[in-house]
Amino acid sequence: MINITIYQRQKDVYDGFRMEGHARYAKYGKDIVCAGVSALVINTINSIEKFTGDTVTTTMHPDLVEMRITSEQISPEAELLLRSLVLGLQGIQAEYGKRYLKIKYKRKQEV
Repeated sequence: MINITIYQRQKDVYDGFRMEGHARYAKYGKDIVCAGVSALVINTINSIEKFTGDTVTTTMHPDLVEMRITSEQISPEAELLLRSLVLGLQGIQAEYGKRYLKIKYKRKQEV
C-alpha cells in the first residue's frame, strides 16, 4: 500500500507531503496505481520548484519521497499545486480503493 501524509500548516493549507510504500496493484512495471501516484508526486515537486519562488526541501529514496515548503509564506501557486496533488490522489483512491492508497493529514504541530 502507498501511504501518503499531507502536511498542513492549518486546515486546508498544505505545505508538503510524504509518500511511502508501493501499491502492489499489479506486477512491477504494470502497476498503474503506483505510476499514477508517482507521476502526480514528481510533477508537483518539479512544478513547485520551477514555477514558484517557494523554498523547498526534498528527500527521495526508492520507497520514500518527501517534500516540505520551508518558506515562511506559501505562495498561491504552490498552494494551488498542492491542492491539485491532493485532488488527484483522492481521485486515484476513489477509483482503486484504500487497499492501495491511504491518505492522511497532519497539522504542523503534529509533524
